[in-house]
Amino acid sequence: MPKILTLTDGSVYAPSVYDHAAWAAKRMGASVEVLHVLDHHREKAAVTDFSGNIGVDARDELLTQLAELDAAKSKVAMTQARVVLDHARAHLTEAGVTDLTLSQRHGPLVETLEEVEASADLVVIGKRGEAADFATGHLGANLERVIRGSTKPVLVANRAFKPINRLLIAYDGGTSARKAVSHVATRPLLQGIECHLLMVGAATAANQEKLALAREELAAGGLESRATLIEGEPESRVGEYVKSEGIDLLVVGAYGHSRIRHLIIGSTTTTLIRTCQVPLLMFR
Repeated sequence: MPKILTLTDGSVYAPSVYDHAAWAAKRMGASVEVLHVLDHHREKAAVTDFSGNIGVDARDELLTQLAELDAAKSKVAMTQARVVLDHARAHLTEAGVTDLTLSQRHGPLVETLEEVEASADLVVIGKRGEAADFATGHLGANLERVIRGSTKPVLVANRAFKPINRLLIAYDGGTSARKAVSHVATRPLLQGIECHLLMVGAATAANQEKLALAREELAAGGLESRATLIEGEPESRVGEYVKSEGIDLLVVGAYGHSRIRHLIIGSTTTTLIRTCQVPLLMFR
């Protein structure tokens, strides 16, 4: 059975993440695993050299107090994790998900994802995390790293779930874009949804051929698509198309594989995630 790995931090985006996971599970006939990761960022006091400042006894007392404070914070975090997972269980059960697993792990999210995503067919994560209300112009702290690091398709949930009736594949003929087209054409997730195919670039014979081949692959999988080739900057033209055509889901290739591309901040992909007010299904 296919499996959907759902990442949650219990933030305001969590209900939408659960709704997107439930939607995908129904279409794929998949189970859902909800993963909550405790990543402790401890601020360690500079206690290595107290000579001339405080005595040995005072230093030992301070270290004891810091250890007790750390233990108390860990206990609160564990309690919070249980609350988050209980809420996930209730929300997904109400949404009709019956094959459900709840998991809680310790460590950095991206490294943990590398260990657990092998058995998953799809990863679902919110566009923003715990600081969503305080950083509305920025992406979640872990989102870009998850997308860059994951080997699975990543569904990025918007603030609120809406029915997905019309999808757009932003196509550039690259490896990740071709992977996206192949997935849409051959997997059940997006079957039966109105499909648009958009390439932003010069109206050359080569680009027209790339677009035609992608449309043929979709047709072979049973999806008729409306293909469009327009000139301009991808960051703005794709966003404009999403708005003008009432697109509910944007499918796009995520980032390049070179080290140079990985260092680019403000890439086309990042801009689309930040500015398009719809969920995104991303491939790399």
